[in-house]
Amino acid sequence: MIIENIIGRHDEERTTGKQTETVSFEWFERDKRILKKVSSSGKEIGLRLSEPLFDGAILYEDGNRVIILSLTECEIIRISVSSMREMGRACFELGNRHLPLSIGDDHVETPYESPTLAYLSHLGFDCAKTVGKFLPSVTVRGHSHG
Repeated sequence: MIIENIIGRHDEERTTGKQTETVSFEWFERDKRILKKVSSSGKEIGLRLSEPLFDGAILYEDGNRVIILSLTECEIIRISVSSMREMGRACFELGNRHLPLSIGDDHVETPYESPTLAYLSHLGFDCAKTVGKFLPSVTVRGHSHG
């Protein structure tokens, strides 16, 4: 099955009484336009999309079945911040390392890497390894410092 369009967003009313299949994807696959995946029922699914993937996107729906995208949880570094100054400092440090980050009201998150956690701890940030769905707010693309 090849899917070329996302047809909606998952909600309980829309899927009640239907067989629900999921297609899992990793956070770093969000912007990929062409992917080959396997659904939770073992069916091969080809994705050829013109928009980014998102958690809960409906890929297919008929009277009996619905196929939904599901963002896979991953290990995350969560940095708790208590001021805008601390938020700016954390974002600067992560951005300077070209790391993707997600910004919340009182925290910043980035995918887990042991050296990054050690570095942030060394700088005095209140940070911890956790598990969750990572949705980057900012992704640094390659660029020159020249």
